[in-house]
Amino acid sequence: MRPSLTELSPGQDIGNRTIEVTRTDLVKYAGASGDFNPIHWNEAFATSVELPGVIAHGMFTMGSAVQLVTDWAGDPAAVVDFQTRFTKPVLVTDTTGTTEPGATVEVSGTIGKLDAEANTARIDLTVVAAGQKVLMKAQALVKLA
Repeated sequence: MRPSLTELSPGQDIGNRTIEVTRTDLVKYAGASGDFNPIHWNEAFATSVELPGVIAHGMFTMGSAVQLVTDWAGDPAAVVDFQTRFTKPVLVTDTTGTTEPGATVEVSGTIGKLDAEANTARIDLTVVAAGQKVLMKAQALVKLA
């Protein structure tokens, strides 16, 4: 059920989630998105172009982060806008043969602003991997019930 304006206030926490990322996830995303850039799956190539290793697709990170908002909103169609700036790559180490993730991304969200006239809430996300913010000004606009 979608949240309503009357039950919300700026600064209110909407929750958090942990996203565990493996290289297999990146290969699956590459297939779904058509983005087969080898920096997202080939260690040798990624380091040859001066990256620290294989990095997650920016849109994979962005899409995974906004899932917190769609879950909170109760309807993916309620998210009418989502914008962010990519600031740091998410390094995904090779953990093939283990049950460990190659990276962990922590996402938390708060209500940044309410607009009674438009019946919307701006949700501000904090997205962190390896102790660093990987998305800045990550903000989703949600149409309320």
